[in-house]
Amino acid sequence: MPSKNMIPKGQRHHTVRPQYVAERFAEPVEPLVVPTVEFEDDGEDAIRSFPADVAAAGMRLDAYLAQALPDISRARVQILIEAGQVKVDGAVPKAKAKLKGGETIEIEGQPQLEPLHAIPEDIPLQIVYEDEYLAVVNKPAGMMVHAGAGSTDDERNRGTLVNAVLFHMGKTADSLSGVGGELRPGIVHRLDKQTSGLIVVAKDDVTHRRLGEMFSERRVSKTYLTLAHGELKKADTTVSLPIARDLVRRIRMTTRRGDGRSAVSHFHVLERLDTPYGKFTFVEVKIETGRTHQIRVHLQSLGHPVVGDTLYGAPHVVRLTKEPNVEPLELERNFLHAARLAFVHPRTEEEMEFEAPLAEELVEFLEKIKG
Repeated sequence: MPSKNMIPKGQRHHTVRPQYVAERFAEPVEPLVVPTVEFEDDGEDAIRSFPADVAAAGMRLDAYLAQALPDISRARVQILIEAGQVKVDGAVPKAKAKLKGGETIEIEGQPQLEPLHAIPEDIPLQIVYEDEYLAVVNKPAGMMVHAGAGSTDDERNRGTLVNAVLFHMGKTADSLSGVGGELRPGIVHRLDKQTSGLIVVAKDDVTHRRLGEMFSERRVSKTYLTLAHGELKKADTTVSLPIARDLVRRIRMTTRRGDGRSAVSHFHVLERLDTPYGKFTFVEVKIETGRTHQIRVHLQSLGHPVVGDTLYGAPHVVRLTKEPNVEPLELERNFLHAARLAFVHPRTEEEMEFEAPLAEELVEFLEKIKG
């Protein structure tokens, strides 16, 4: 029997859609003012304590922490709560507990995710450079760097860069750098699944930690190539908008929250293309920071999303502007490529610089839109 509270069937779409649009495109609200908690830089047993903002009154604990802790998803917040690693005024609460505002919240340690033990897999791998300490790999688009967390499904731990690297080096996860944990042995930094290009892998813990320090201190030069929709007017543009997780669509990042982490991207126009499919700009990007989806989010903030990046507003297909009946073009990946990587070798102190040419499918796409 239908519930008396259920929305009538014919009204469901019309009721939910405006609400979603209103939430998604509403003006940014004043962010909650709480101390930032950085899980990745603290020790395993660290206890972090901070007062709940008065604006948290009436909010669920898990929803409040997901907003107050940058880059920590609600799922991971719930893992912390369920494991008893969160206390409110000294008591262990439930995720759905309602806050009054002003309580003392303590968080102990980091989320203890279910590990996925990486195994070697015979997957083709393009090694650009390799020595006894590290390797530089040209990752293809479509390959995840490492498996996702929070699942015991072995299938999710297949086909990743970690699996390929372990096979190539003839090692197990235990014999590669363990700084990144069982889930991502040797992985110092990441590239999005649909981004191709250069990534460095550490073979031992000392190399891993030194590379990690170099990345955090911005002593690694990272240069990308991308194709953006529309015409960037300025030859050089710097975007320094902070980046945080989108509160409505959790798989996205956004520049519309005031409590995001600092992010700096420098865009340099290489070529402006006025094609039968519209206007595009071929851009070189240098990033000072390495936030999740940074280049994609910053280009979206300029109104010029990356070609193929439907998550941030790019169309699914590119159509001829004057001949709508001609077959449209489709790029089944983001037009984003990590083209150059430069750093001082953490063990030999030799200056290293590597380049990877555009992937074939990106070259072909450029040729097609030029007609």
